[in-house]
Amino acid sequence: MYNWSTDEAKFKKRAPAKYKEWRLLQLINYGLQGERLSLNFLKQSWPKIKNQIIDRWVRKYLEEIVLTDA
Repeated sequence: MYNWSTDEAKFKKRAPAKYKEWRLLQLINYGLQGERLSLNFLKQSWPKIKNQIIDRWVRKYLEEIVLTDA
C-alpha cells in the first residue's frame, strides 16, 4: 500500500491514536501487503471504523470475527 497524499511520519507524531486507526483502515481497505492485524486493536477500534470499510463482504467477515467470543 502506498499513500502519496499523507505525510505518515508527521501524522504519526502529531496524532498517534488517530494514526493507528487510519493505518488499520488503510490495511483493511487496500491490502495487508504481508502485515498482520492486531485482533485486540481491531476489536477496540471496531465501533469507530466499521462504517468506513469499503468492501461490504470484508466488513461482514471482520464483524463476525470481532463479535465472536473466542
